[in-house]
Amino acid sequence: MDSVGIVLVSHSSKVTEGIRDILNQVAKEVPVELAGGTDHGEIGTSIEKIQEAIKQAHTGSGVLIIYDLGSAMMNAEAAVEMSGFDDIEIANAPLLEGAYVAAVESSMGKSLSEVKQSAEMALEE
Repeated sequence: MDSVGIVLVSHSSKVTEGIRDILNQVAKEVPVELAGGTDHGEIGTSIEKIQEAIKQAHTGSGVLIIYDLGSAMMNAEAAVEMSGFDDIEIANAPLLEGAYVAAVESSMGKSLSEVKQSAEMALEE
């Protein structure tokens, strides 16, 4: 069974690159794609980058998007609507901690809904 793919959306490409480095240490087989920064390498987000990351991360098990700030969420929502896929979720989770937990859960073969729930509970005790 395919792992749930993960898309990291941040206003900074460096943030997404660093988080992917961490995730690759614990779940190298999980597809993790990046949508950090604008198309011109500046701080911000890009619907086009998010769309491309969704395509690259998409597996038979779906894609979970995790974002850093509110405007990134709005662009992620727009990209999901335009994607044509019906198995994409956006998690309301902390970017690093949520992505870490999501990658581990995905590597264990959990479903998209289970991966999302775990990511959203990442900071709960």
